[in-house]
Formats: sequence, C-alpha cells, structure tokens
Amino acid sequence: MPNQNFPRADSFAYDEAFSRNIGWVTEWEQIALNGKKVAIAGMGGVGGVHLLTLVRLGIGAFHIADMDTFEVANFNRQVGAATKTVGHPKVEVLAEMARDINPGLSVALFPEGVRDDNIDAFLDGVDLFVDGFDFFVLDMRAKVFARCADLGIPAITAAPIGMGAAYLIFMPGAMTFEEYFRLEGLTEKRKYVKFLMGLTPRALHRNYIMDPTRIDIAGRKGPSSMAAVQLCSGVVGAEALKILLGRGPILAAPHYHQFDAYRNRHVVRKLRWGNRNPLQIVKTRIAYRQFMALSREPWKRDSSPGTEMEKILDLARWAPSGDNSQPWRFEVTGKDTISVHIIGLGDDNVYEYNNGQPTLLTAGFLMETMRIAASGFGRAVNWICSYSAGGDLKLDVTLPKSGDVSPDPLAAYIRMRSVNRRPYRKTPLTDEQKRQLETDLGDGLTLYWYETPEQRRQAARITSLSTDIRLRIPEAYQVHKRILDWKRNFSPWGVPSTAAGVSPMTRLIMKWAMKKWSRSDFMNRFLAGTAIARLELDLIPGVHCAAHFLVARESRPEPAEESLSLIWAGERLQRFWLSATRMGLVMQPSLAALCFAHFGRHGIEFTGDDRVRGKAGKLAGMLQSFCPGEDQENLLFMGRIGKPRSRKIGPRSVRRPLDELWRVEEGARKASRLHE
Repeated sequence: MPNQNFPRADSFAYDEAFSRNIGWVTEWEQIALNGKKVAIAGMGGVGGVHLLTLVRLGIGAFHIADMDTFEVANFNRQVGAATKTVGHPKVEVLAEMARDINPGLSVALFPEGVRDDNIDAFLDGVDLFVDGFDFFVLDMRAKVFARCADLGIPAITAAPIGMGAAYLIFMPGAMTFEEYFRLEGLTEKRKYVKFLMGLTPRALHRNYIMDPTRIDIAGRKGPSSMAAVQLCSGVVGAEALKILLGRGPILAAPHYHQFDAYRNRHVVRKLRWGNRNPLQIVKTRIAYRQFMALSREPWKRDSSPGTEMEKILDLARWAPSGDNSQPWRFEVTGKDTISVHIIGLGDDNVYEYNNGQPTLLTAGFLMETMRIAASGFGRAVNWICSYSAGGDLKLDVTLPKSGDVSPDPLAAYIRMRSVNRRPYRKTPLTDEQKRQLETDLGDGLTLYWYETPEQRRQAARITSLSTDIRLRIPEAYQVHKRILDWKRNFSPWGVPSTAAGVSPMTRLIMKWAMKKWSRSDFMNRFLAGTAIARLELDLIPGVHCAAHFLVARESRPEPAEESLSLIWAGERLQRFWLSATRMGLVMQPSLAALCFAHFGRHGIEFTGDDRVRGKAGKLAGMLQSFCPGEDQENLLFMGRIGKPRSRKIGPRSVRRPLDELWRVEEGARKASRLHE
C-alpha cells in the first residue's frame, strides 16, 4: 500500500502562495488545479523536477514512485541530489521538498517503485500520468502507459535529450504508447534504440554531441544535462495545465515535439504510423548499428582497478607511445615498488632510430605520467634504470607515501591528451601560453617556435618529404600494416584508420593498397605517387595550425648517460604536452621527419632504394636550414600545435586494458602482491 506520510496543513495560505499564477490561469482554474491528482513514476532526473514544477502550479495531490536512493552520480541533473541527501530514498526527499512548497499537499509515496502488483493503486484516481522513469526502464514504462490507455488517463513522456526536450502526449482514445513505439517482442537493446528514435525523429541533438563514446546503449549509460531536465519540466508543466484544465490545443501522438535550446529549433510534426513509418524504420536500423558499434568498443570493457597501485598504473598506461605501441609491461615487486619492462628497443622497426631514441622518450612519457597519477594518492615516484641481457630496458620504480606530495592538476588531462592529425585553427599562441610551455620543459631543453606563414609552410614541406619517404619503402609499409586498425574508431593497440587524417575516399584507396606491398608500390610509382597523401597528411594541416615547434637538448650527454638523458627529456615533453592539453590546445608529433633526417645525415642504409635514401639526405639538409646553428644530434621532438577546429571527440587511439600489460611472468603473482 502507498505510504500516506503527509496530512494536509489547514493553516497553509494556498491562495496567497499561488496568487502569482492568476492571470495565466483564472481564479477558478487555480482552485480546480488544487483538486487535481497527478501520478509521477520516478523521482530522479526529470521526475523530481516535474513534481516541483507541478506543485508550484498549485496541483494539490500526487502519487510518486521510486525505489532508489540518491548518489553522487546524480548531482549533475537531479534536483533532490545534494551532499546531505546521498543515500536517502528519492521519494522521501522529494516529498519533503514538495511539502516545503505546499504543506497542504496530499502525497502518496510508493517507495518500492511501480510494480505489476501496484500499478492500479499507483494510478487510482489520478487525472494525469507523467513519465519520470529512467530512460532504460522500458518494460514497466510500457505497462503503465498501457494501463493508462485502459483507464482513460492522459499520459506524458518527456526526455531530456542534449540541451533540449523531446516529448509525446498520449490521450484517451488516440494512438497508444505501443502503437507509436512498437516495442513489443524486441530484444532489450533494440527497444532502447527504437524508443530513442521514436522520441527524437528529427535528432536535433545529433550535430552537437561532443563525445559520442559516452553513449552506451548496451551498458545502459548516456550523457545528461540539467538544462534539458529543466526544459522537460517546463513543457510538461504547460501540457499538464492544458490537459487538466481542458483548454488549449493538445497535439497527441503520433505528433511528436522537440525543442532544442542549443540549436534554437522547435519542431512539431506528425509521424504517421509512429515507428512503423517507412523512413523511420530505415533511420532506426542505421542508428542501431551505430550505437552497437560504440558499445562494442573494447576500451569500454576495461575492468575497474581496485588497489592504489592498480589505479596509478591504470592512469599511467595512457602515456603516449609511438604508433600506440605501449612498449611497457608492469611487474609488482613489493608493496610500494614496481618494475617496468620497456620492450621493443631491439625490434626491426624503421622508425626506431639512434639506438631506440623514440622508445626511450616514451619511457620518460610513462614515468612522468606515473608520477602525476601517483600524486593523487600522496605518493612520490623514484626510478633507476638498467638493461637486461636481452637488451630490454628495466625501470625499477619506488612509490613511497610522502606528506610533501600534493595532487598534480595535470592528472585530469592524462586521458584527454591525444594526437590530433586534422587541420587546426590558425589562432596564434599567446605569449603567456608559450612562456608556460617553455617553463614546463624546464632547464636543459630548448624550444624553437615556427609561427609565421612561411615558417609553417617550410615545416609542412619537411613533414611532407618524410611522408613521401615512408610511403615508398617496404620497411615502413610493414609497420603501417601492423598498426593501422581498420575495424575500430577507438583502437586499443594501434591507430584507427579513421584517425589517420585523410579523407574517406583516400582512406578507401589506402585500405585497398595496404593489402599488399605490391599494390602500395604500384600506387606510389604510377598513380599520382604520394601526392594526395602528402597533401592531406602534411601540407594542408601543416599550414593550418598556430605553430610548429622543435625541442632540442642544450648539450649532448656522455654515451653512458644517453638513456637517462632521453628518459628525463621524455618526462619533460609529457609535461609540455599535458600542459598544452590543459590550455585547450592539441598537438601532432612529427618524429618521422627527425628519424629519416637522422638516416640521411649519417648515410644509414635504412632501405634498399637509392632514390629514397637520397631524399633522406635532402630532408637532413632541409631540417638543418630549418634550425640553423643547432646540433642536429640534439633534436628530440618536432610537432605542430594549435586550437582544434572542433572539440567533438572523434576516433583516437585508446589503450590496452591493464590486465594485458602485466609482464607474463607476473601473471598469478599479481593479485597477491597488489594486496600485500
């Protein structure tokens, strides 16, 4: 039975409390609203705001249902969620808030939610049903709407979509919920997609969703905003007033309503036959494939880390690495100690030049990322390095607790940092931004900026020549074939082809050519060579940016100190990159240019094609002219930087789950060591 908690307070001055409604409603209508009863299922996002909005309209009685309690994840959108209400039942919190507005309310609470055995009690004597169910509660939602149709009760469903509201009205004798949505007999996932598409046939929100990866139909998760929740309560309040007072036009299903404040659009249309509409069927099928593709992305299946050490490593694994190779494997050696094994230094990889310089820089990226991650747990990071007999680099890391360590603000940007290969805005960097980036690099490294149009064109020509070289040699083809991911937009082990920076047509041609080296070689020799790729990958993006930059060591270390010097430089470069991310800037490294210039400078036979080796020599000369007076052996890092044209999250490299990054021998010992 419902919980009748709050008796009427006869002393409450109802007429005075709601007198400012008079004008939009008559005095008679205001009194009539006080005698109406509304049932609201769900006191979370929209449901709680619906209740308070309708209470302020002067409606005098409610049935409210919800079985959940408030939690921190509700804070962004649920009106009852606050630090003092965490863990409290939603129906009780909202009933109290409603009674604070109108002590004379009649409020029946259903703290067990709406169930098969209490639907009739929940709808008993109500004049209107308002849907406040969670989006993913579809079976019970359908049952309540069906029962409303049986009992002749008007019903409204309003969904907060993007920065707008999408809503439908179901009136007695008109099209029913099931006739419109057609959910019966479908799998759970298809129901979700069909419900969403029925709510938003025009999909006004689609063009401005910035991070589609947050939509996880299979995982029952999606983004939300308080702006949309408030808009929902506004339209529901207006429609409820018209229904309860019997005035005004009511456009019931199959009419749908969408108002999007972000797009400044208001659409009211009639979707004939509801989701059976032929065009709607096609759109729903396309949407289903898109949503399921997002849900299948492997990075969404990462397990949640448990111990502090796991949490630190789980964040540290997002450090950048060449072609997303992630050349690190972790081994827990004690309560506060870890060994990091850097693999791949001896691999036959054409991009691994100067005795593994790129991988040694990557090791530094990892160490700085680990240090930033550990700071959130009050831990310092100290490391020493050594080489195994097989040539692998080993970093023995100690993470002691320290009262002198405070959380590093750059930790919030570790997962956000990525490579952006698209054209940027040409907005110049400010002097303050450049000073901060130079400060992050610290002493011992020199930062050169190339900002003028001619300098950017010169840098674009340098990177374009390096692309011409790498696309013409089988040694690079083998690397590209291994790391390009043609199946995923978010690759855990390589680079998604959709993030490569080329047009869809070029990507199709590239996919065909990458099947065999003979195809790629034929394309490069006889079909426009590498011109299109260089144009899209280098020449256009190279000009469209704020600046190019070069980072060099101020002096060359002794050979015995070379590895330490490069790891240290990698630490500073990672801080530089994260600081740029914090400023809202994006970057693209151009390490291939440094690699092939090194080969050309030293006459290294990195490929059997004499013409290509000649181009590497030319590239070395261009780089020398680009940075005259600098010892070319000290050049460490090259790239371009700027503001992105869009902040929308697109295809990118993600990371292997932590479970795949343990050293093989660690295996069964991991869990026990983590819990020592």
